[in-house]
Amino acid sequence: MISSPTDCSNDYMKNHPFFKTSIIIFAIGFLLIAGSIFLIRKTYHDALSPVDSSQQIKLVTIPSGSSVKQIAQILSEEQIIREPWAFEWYVRNAHLRDDLKAGTYALRSSQSVEEIATILAQGEVATDLVTILPGQRLDQIEASFINSGFSPEAVADALNPELYANHPALVDKPASASLEGYLHPESFQKSAETAPEDIIKKSLDETQKILTPAVRRSIARQGLSIHEGIILASIIEREVSNPLDKPKVAQVFLKRLADDMKLESDPTAVYGAVVENEITTIPEALRIETRYNTYFVPALPPGPISNITASSIQAVGEPANTNYVFFVAGDDGTTHFSETFEQHQENIDRYCTKLCN
Repeated sequence: MISSPTDCSNDYMKNHPFFKTSIIIFAIGFLLIAGSIFLIRKTYHDALSPVDSSQQIKLVTIPSGSSVKQIAQILSEEQIIREPWAFEWYVRNAHLRDDLKAGTYALRSSQSVEEIATILAQGEVATDLVTILPGQRLDQIEASFINSGFSPEAVADALNPELYANHPALVDKPASASLEGYLHPESFQKSAETAPEDIIKKSLDETQKILTPAVRRSIARQGLSIHEGIILASIIEREVSNPLDKPKVAQVFLKRLADDMKLESDPTAVYGAVVENEITTIPEALRIETRYNTYFVPALPPGPISNITASSIQAVGEPANTNYVFFVAGDDGTTHFSETFEQHQENIDRYCTKLCN
């Protein structure tokens, strides 16, 4: 049988080295892609599994306003999950991004990401706990104690700073000042026999742990007293939540203080408006002249505006080495820094189409 030209052409192509090479390359590429997909899926599946088989309970506090990324980081630092990225992927794929709730949770490293995400989405907070969240005012902490079952009278009595006059965490607090700023954010277990002053004493113990000799020396090097350092740390606590931004914010405020510039911090205005006028909206608060509103006060306010975390007080003692004078939080929560007012205004125009701090 005589072959047709087409048959000859097909035979030629099949036997051509280029054709064979192409087939091999295609096959290898297909195997690589398939293998990569399999590896990614397996890595993701493994990252969703429990860290270990431990049944030990860890109390993990998720602050109000935390992003999914921040929650994942907290869980990872507490060794409750394997990989932060896997938690973020799962939450997104399960459509739970807007369902995760703040609070203190009793979690175990033997729980899977699915179990942990479900607990957070359903708000299954731990019971028999008194939780002091970061960045809370003293009146908010007082409300937390009352909501935990203590009587208002017992809580009011327990918040009397004279009960703890000899506590080492309070040696630098002015005698007339309240406990504002000095109660460390933490979750404390309670029983029927626990008194509110027992928990306050434990909270002050935690504050003393972060006011190490090294931290005290670093604050003194900035020309501040420890109480002034706590005041500034409380402003930083309310301004930004990202620990990486805190040293830069500290630098901005310290430079402003050194240059006799007003701090112009929104949280100070809100604090003054709330505690002195019971006004909570930012636009109204900014216009009210109080002892705390640093748009009017040409220095630090007279006292802290919230409690503080270790990263905020450390930022005061170890500010970033920059020349920033302004910062603004964009709509996406990212903080943008600038050295001139013109750059600051550009950041506002570019990043603050909805909100602006």
